[in-house]
Amino acid sequence: MEETLCIKCSAKKPPCRITTGKAPILSPVKDDKIAVVKTPKGLFSLGGGLETGETDKACIRRECLEEAGVEVTIGEKICSAETFTTHPRLGPFHPIQTYYAGEILKQVQAPLEKDHTLLICSFRELDGKLFAEMQNWALREFWKKHLQNK
Repeated sequence: MEETLCIKCSAKKPPCRITTGKAPILSPVKDDKIAVVKTPKGLFSLGGGLETGETDKACIRRECLEEAGVEVTIGEKICSAETFTTHPRLGPFHPIQTYYAGEILKQVQAPLEKDHTLLICSFRELDGKLFAEMQNWALREFWKKHLQNK
């Protein structure tokens, strides 16, 4: 994660610091349905923060194992999104997420993140229900490009 000064309030003492986090996200499909994880906070697309030196694809593979215990294939890039928000632990936060199409190959282990449950849902069941608005937007983009005409 990278830390930068906030342009809006940099004149204040002390200046606001914004943490930027890059996260590749997968929209995996199984039988024309989309996989997400349910956590105590809500529903999320699979994926998460890049570790130092990690590629997007390596991060997605690692996160899918940790969050859902699944192996996946990673296809084409769908879109990217970013926003500014407040993170409960980091404070001002600038997430940048890159979304990829993919498929679930198989369940290979229990999720390492014990409070995560894998769900396979239709687009209609998920539309507008993901915790992060940017993930809802990306889900709609994925649906338009890959599933709408099936």
